[in-house]
Amino acid sequence: MTKRKRQQGYYTKRMKAVQEGSNEEVLLADVRALLQRSKLEDLVVTDQDSTLTEAPFERFSEVEVKISALSSIGDGLGFSSKSDHVFVVPFTLPGDIAKAKIVTQFADDHYTLTDFLSVLQPSPQRNDALIQCPYFAKCSGCQFQMLSYEDQLAHKRTILEKAYRNFSNLPTEFVPVIGDTIGSPLQYAYRTKLTPHFDGPPGSHIRRGKKDGSERPSFDHVPPIGFMVKGTRKTMDIEDCPIATDAVREGLKKERKRVAEEISNYKRGATILLRETTTKAPTQRESSSAATDSPQPTPKGAHTPSQLTEAPQTNSSPTSTTIKSYLTDQNATSTDHIGPYTFLNPAGAFFQNNNSILSPFTSYIRSHILPPTPSSPPQTPTLRSEKEIKHLIDTYSGSGLFSITLSSLFTSTLGIDISSSSIASARQNATLNNISNATFATGDAANIFAEACRRYESDECVVVIDPPRKGCDDGFLRQLLGFRPRRIVYVSCNVHTQARDVGVLVKGGKEGWLQDGEKEAEQREMLRGGVGDGKQEVQKGGRVDGEFSNSGSSGGDKGRMCYRIESLRGFDFFPQTGHVEGVAILHRVDEES
Repeated sequence: MTKRKRQQGYYTKRMKAVQEGSNEEVLLADVRALLQRSKLEDLVVTDQDSTLTEAPFERFSEVEVKISALSSIGDGLGFSSKSDHVFVVPFTLPGDIAKAKIVTQFADDHYTLTDFLSVLQPSPQRNDALIQCPYFAKCSGCQFQMLSYEDQLAHKRTILEKAYRNFSNLPTEFVPVIGDTIGSPLQYAYRTKLTPHFDGPPGSHIRRGKKDGSERPSFDHVPPIGFMVKGTRKTMDIEDCPIATDAVREGLKKERKRVAEEISNYKRGATILLRETTTKAPTQRESSSAATDSPQPTPKGAHTPSQLTEAPQTNSSPTSTTIKSYLTDQNATSTDHIGPYTFLNPAGAFFQNNNSILSPFTSYIRSHILPPTPSSPPQTPTLRSEKEIKHLIDTYSGSGLFSITLSSLFTSTLGIDISSSSIASARQNATLNNISNATFATGDAANIFAEACRRYESDECVVVIDPPRKGCDDGFLRQLLGFRPRRIVYVSCNVHTQARDVGVLVKGGKEGWLQDGEKEAEQREMLRGGVGDGKQEVQKGGRVDGEFSNSGSSGGDKGRMCYRIESLRGFDFFPQTGHVEGVAILHRVDEES
């Protein structure tokens, strides 16, 4: 590549492979779909170093772009009159005409990343009066503050639709109509955790030997404290964040002031933890009948900026005082209330950051985790009499959110997680909530179902999956298909890897899953006595039950499903952003069906 082309940001090949399920892969699928719709995908390429019909744009030059679509990662996609490939412009909407700055061109993939500069002509969907943050269109946190909440929810439904169209490799008739996205009760002031940061002084990243006598650079001024500028590794100074709860916002102000006063003590950058915790105490009116009760103590190390009075929805009379405070110590204990349940976690550990949506979220799963009642039969009836589902297996269980909130529906629940600290929290939470039918075990992908297979028949089980963004690995999916539970609930923070994994479960395997005899024997031994009548085996090619020869198009041989997708729905855990949580409900398809 010539120096000239490098200066122009004109790359003929990616420097790194695109990772499966990454934003890059999702964006590329959206770009290709837009090119196809615009009849530009069959672009004539006459030179490997020249895929654009016009000369490449100078890097950091400006371009006018008409936005045609909104991508699944939240950025606008559009075309310039001077070029025939796609420009990716953040903070824009379909119908906008925007001015953007060229950053990086991917010639082979026919798209260019840009920085947003301004809107020259607004889309009918755009309403800048809705914007509540002065840092919007610079900070990388939010993408949609200029978009009505109704339109945000509609767009997030299309994200699920595209995810299953692009990544499930399933025929369209195997994917049900996706339900409307369930919105967050709070669209601002919902986020219970923030982690602003600041960078070290210039030169602090350079490694120095212990004996070279040099001192680490020190700060001569207070650095920017906040979050990344969109599309860069540069930290911008953020004084306030309106999507955070009041307690966390107050914490941000106080911690910024503390860091400024103590900056001379820092020799490197740091990340600040701000985690909301909640303490509930009965009001004087309610506590008169229990005068000896002591209010729940405020956690050690908590900072208390505000007190709020909470009233039940059915009664306007206040019944309890809710004290919202924030924690900065990763090892301090945070408290969250979800309906009648209380959860304790280390402040630095993972727990969902939007408490306002957790009650409707867990209620939805509770109402869909078991098969439909006879008055509302499933789409594909089962001819043989099905056993009652008695057991819940909660994989990637964390601190027990699903095991505990769903426990009353089952005879027993088993939570499994690779993290021993998460399992310790789950056991503590089960005791705190008086849950006696939940047990928890530490396990990894190599033997995650070993305990379940020893205890339960698969016909009587439902499995909940809530993996990290990368989704489930092949080892986990193989075991799940070998165990063959009656129902599967797949919860995901990345609907694109969810679609990929659900496609594997529906088809009963993945192309290239060829196991040698030793591996087959090991898996049969592990699952013996735990899969239905004990006769199921992993068949040649890794498929557990039947074959599926369809390549993903809606025509041709449909094959036979191993699981049927009963429903798909999105939940908006992070309003104003491009993120959507997905919930897929799967029901096993038996030979008699």
